[in-house]
Amino acid sequence: MPTQRQLAEQIINQAMFARQHDDAAEFDDCLRLLITGPGGAAGLQVVNRALLTYLLREVEQAWRHGWQPAELVRVARREHAARHGRLMIDVIAAQMRGYAAATVDPRWQSQLTSLDATVWWEHDDHYPAVWGERQCLDRSAVIAIMIDICYLLATLPPIEQVGPVPGTARPTRATPSADLDQRVLDRVRALLAKAESTDFPEEAEAFTAKAQELMARHRIDHALLIAATGEREQPNTRRVGIDNPYEAPKTLLLQVVAEANSCRAVWSKRFGFSSVVGFPADLESTELLFTSLLVQATRAMTQAKPSTDRYGRNTTRSFRQSFLTAYASRIGERLEAAAGGVDQELAESAQAAQFLPVLAARDDAVRDVFDQQFPELTQQTTTINNRAGWASGRAAADQASLHGRASVTPR
Repeated sequence: MPTQRQLAEQIINQAMFARQHDDAAEFDDCLRLLITGPGGAAGLQVVNRALLTYLLREVEQAWRHGWQPAELVRVARREHAARHGRLMIDVIAAQMRGYAAATVDPRWQSQLTSLDATVWWEHDDHYPAVWGERQCLDRSAVIAIMIDICYLLATLPPIEQVGPVPGTARPTRATPSADLDQRVLDRVRALLAKAESTDFPEEAEAFTAKAQELMARHRIDHALLIAATGEREQPNTRRVGIDNPYEAPKTLLLQVVAEANSCRAVWSKRFGFSSVVGFPADLESTELLFTSLLVQATRAMTQAKPSTDRYGRNTTRSFRQSFLTAYASRIGERLEAAAGGVDQELAESAQAAQFLPVLAARDDAVRDVFDQQFPELTQQTTTINNRAGWASGRAAADQASLHGRASVTPR
């Protein structure tokens, strides 16, 4: 005869099977048993432990399938609701208790801090009850949300691994190139923070122009330093979250920025992120530039006032969709033109024979890794249905400050 724990585990597995096969009646029966507990009130804590154990196991499996903390929370919110995201954060916090801090990658640690992923409850057996109290939910609603997360985790597809999973990271010694990256990027962040906080366009332009120059020089300096020291550097993958609304034109903006920084990007619409492939310093530059341009675009977009159409209907959404698409398109043109000027300048410089082969080899390496990770891609298109938004977006892009591949003389 199965124990209460075994019975609870069987019910959870049956619920997953019923959910997968759209058997609503069987699923409702399983849900009812989990809410009341097998064997009555004495089985409630047994169910609690079984559900949390299932969730912890599936989160660990998600790590091994390439998922990171912020991505799991994002997909929980997108597929369900904000409460599902909050529960996912708690499950992640509980799972991370098993790993020493020194064996967790710093980027993971940063995500956990941003999520405020902490174990705030005292006993795992009581977690569903105390979480329900926090969320003002009864047990039936809590168990339903936990089952939602169980099924979501169990059905997530594997994605590209972009860093060591918890428990496998090892401390790394800072290299001269890493120290250089950090110093430059800290200066760039400070400049961009000033540019995005000022109300004076000329001042913002000056700050972002300086950041642009720093990043352009840095890319060349970094590539030459890596080549001179003989370090073995390979392209990495970084996933950048893209939030609604207007996520399609935002992904277009990220794509053109990535290409300007010798990176490649592809959007995963269902999960709300773009995967960007490039060398570490270029990935950092891409994310900084994308964030800054998105801030500028959003500010310009909200200042532009759409009007109603001839039928009196509000056109705000179509205006802003078209605005951001036009903005991204025009930014791409500006970046492409700037890149052409830089390429010409580099080709004519006295150091061309030294650094052009280095940069070309890095571009080839990024393309090879990208093609290997994403051999089959579906072209994404965006519809433009607001002429005023398109015109306004292109005008705003002409005023935007770029800090990608600027025209500079390499040192």
